[in-house]
Amino acid sequence: QVELVESGGGLVQPGGSLRLSCAASGRFFSIATMGWHRQAPGKQRELVATITTGGNTNYADSVRDRFTISRDNAKNTVYLQMNSLKPEDTAVYYCNAVYLVGSYRSNWGQGTQVTVSS
Repeated sequence: QVELVESGGGLVQPGGSLRLSCAASGRFFSIATMGWHRQAPGKQRELVATITTGGNTNYADSVRDRFTISRDNAKNTVYLQMNSLKPEDTAVYYCNAVYLVGSYRSNWGQGTQVTVSS
């Protein structure tokens, strides 16, 4: 089982920046894809960005060119740099990891709140 712990959320004004981190720990052979999803009140959880072990990235259209996902494979940590934040980015952000332990499995972090408001 992989445990994912997120950090870096908070309150920021429109146009501001935040950096989220998610560290994976536990017993596993390797971690494949890591990513960020978000869920706003009354809405379904949606994909924000993903990154493979090799560094291939995928972004939602709504955050492309504003958010950057990266990872440190040695530290089993994924980051989300969020710039030019908008009120509609307000949500709980969840980290996700697909990892190998016998077979491929997936787990979620507990979530971190991001609020964009003046």
